[in-house]
Amino acid sequence: MPNHTDHGVTPRESCVLRYLLDARAAAFPDRTYVVFEDGAGWTYAEFRQRVRAAAGGLEKLGVKRGDHVMVWLPNGPEILTVWFAVNYLGAVYVPFNTAYRGGVLEHVLKLSDAHIGVVHGDLLHRLGDVDLADLSDVVVIHDRDVVVEGLTLHPARVLEQGAGDVSDLAQPIEPWDTHAIIFTSGTTGPSKGVLQSYMQLMSFGEGFPLATADDRHMVTLPLFHAGGTIPVYFMLGKGGSITLVESFSTDRFWETVHRTQTTTVILLGVMGGFLMKQPDPPAGYADSLKWVTAVPLDADAIAFGKRFDVDIITVFNMTEVSCPLVSETNPDRVGACGRPRPGVECRIVDSHDCEVAPGEVGELIVRTDRPWAMNHGYYKNPEATAAAWRNGWFHTGDGFRRDAEGYFYFVDRMKDAIRRRGENISSFEVEAEVISHPAVREAAAVAVKSEISEDEVLVAVSLAPGASLDPAELIDFLVPRMAHFMIPRYVRILPDLPKTPTAKVQKHVIRDEGVAADVWDREAAGIRIRRERLGGA
Repeated sequence: MPNHTDHGVTPRESCVLRYLLDARAAAFPDRTYVVFEDGAGWTYAEFRQRVRAAAGGLEKLGVKRGDHVMVWLPNGPEILTVWFAVNYLGAVYVPFNTAYRGGVLEHVLKLSDAHIGVVHGDLLHRLGDVDLADLSDVVVIHDRDVVVEGLTLHPARVLEQGAGDVSDLAQPIEPWDTHAIIFTSGTTGPSKGVLQSYMQLMSFGEGFPLATADDRHMVTLPLFHAGGTIPVYFMLGKGGSITLVESFSTDRFWETVHRTQTTTVILLGVMGGFLMKQPDPPAGYADSLKWVTAVPLDADAIAFGKRFDVDIITVFNMTEVSCPLVSETNPDRVGACGRPRPGVECRIVDSHDCEVAPGEVGELIVRTDRPWAMNHGYYKNPEATAAAWRNGWFHTGDGFRRDAEGYFYFVDRMKDAIRRRGENISSFEVEAEVISHPAVREAAAVAVKSEISEDEVLVAVSLAPGASLDPAELIDFLVPRMAHFMIPRYVRILPDLPKTPTAKVQKHVIRDEGVAADVWDREAAGIRIRRERLGGA
């Protein structure tokens, strides 16, 4: 456990990124910290030198403590260096999703309050189509000779010329200072900027109890998401190392694990299922992998652990919290997210914040015993902050239930619940079964209006490469796997599901389109699913 002071806050030397990097480079200068896909790697000392050079370059451009710096880069050496350089100065890291464009890009630019940005050359032209707000200067990584009116452009080499020129801090960077503004997906409204402190960044790592200094964590999630920044930071805290790849690849996964000697990885959503549908990797390719964080804990995750002889844990997390629910090693309760970790309280409540009984569904709310261990609000959005933090608890917006043994189970986003003929249906549970079909790549279940009353279930699916699917065959597949009332009436096959810039499925788009012309209706096809009648004594 981290060393806490009497007031519950971790000392800055053990928490703040600048001081941690300095300490690791001093203690382990020749130890590898990061390995990249192309085989290149940096030791702690080499990485610190690069970070200080970039920090000095940013400082010469006018970046100072507390400034917001927009960073718009894919995973790779540049974004890792720039993130650390921004925080090394005590400035605030404001990463943008590389999918942003148009109205969403304009919204986050305005919200960011950034005067200076670091942008990949392939993305620069998108800035020419939007209001730049306060953005005036951009460092261009991989220049493509694009000019944007209203911007002063600087070459990437300015980030290589500041080594040794970083000014001393006028005052220390504190654990409660903001390290980043991470944008949420905005599935039901404009994206919100989550304020994260160094203390929160450190607290995320407590959701990964198996991590040690001997680990090398493969970071497949983008560094503009909490899911990418978390392992980068907690491996720095452990004195371990990371493998940084641009994105998750089913085809390259095992080769990368083997070549980089990766020991652990987060498998999010369908990643584990994709890997389970692949042939066995070549002999020895899986040997270095020791443990995996699987979110959610589905049958594929449990089977993955057994097939490849690795330990499995699962967690519940979101950008605003800090892994409040963590499982034991190798859990076997499908759908469970674990139990509250030490120092965290979790309750499941109704709309009045009154706790519901075990087994009943309500909203998960969270609080911690240490200050700054979760988000400290949504930037420039006091209304959303007040709504989320009411009654002294953070309201997740997620529906959960708790069993008699204290295990918490994710049921659904509160707004995504489906009610059909008196039964409450979890879209999450419907999707989990649909995705288990070998032809299905992704699935999203939504409520559409019934001509009788309440809802009918529509499931939109995208297919695995080269696969085909007869909707009637999918229904046959689902009948023995789920309750009769959960089985979708409608099936819609799409090339890809609509997504937000942060890659979350936009269920409201599927819901709003409703029963369109391309939707298959099992009742129109003559397939009716009825409750199984039980025999008497």
